[in-house]
Amino acid sequence: MISAELAKSLNEQVGHELTASQQYLAIAVYFAQQNLDGWAGFFYRQSEEEREHALKIVRFLVDAGVKFDIPATAKAAPSFKSAADAVKKAHQWELQVTQQFQEMARIATEKRDYTGFQFLQWFIEEQVEEVTTMEKLLALLESGINLFQAEALLPKE
Repeated sequence: MISAELAKSLNEQVGHELTASQQYLAIAVYFAQQNLDGWAGFFYRQSEEEREHALKIVRFLVDAGVKFDIPATAKAAPSFKSAADAVKKAHQWELQVTQQFQEMARIATEKRDYTGFQFLQWFIEEQVEEVTTMEKLLALLESGINLFQAEALLPKE
């Protein structure tokens, strides 16, 4: 139902999404250890969202009849130089994920895999939101605002 090359890339992306979930969990723990519950809650939700992205891909691969393994993830340590450092890393990860989905879209169009291409559209749109959110958080942190006060300005969903 989908091209073998796209199936391989999507399987790899499951690992990337699960790794992102771990990375966001590490950021949440970093903030939680500083009693910044609003920041921690935001990144706990981000961690859950990344796991949901992995599951969305897994379900698609299963529905498409693809045989695959679940990729392993590396450990993620909750150690960052600062709140800004943590969010900068998250921003870099989101830019990297955006490139990964764009590359998969290229594969799908080259292989005339319209089913796969249609599936990828949701993720490509989602990445616009993810990158923008991290850019806004980074701007908030770079403004010099107190982290406890900034919690009131965090996205709620």
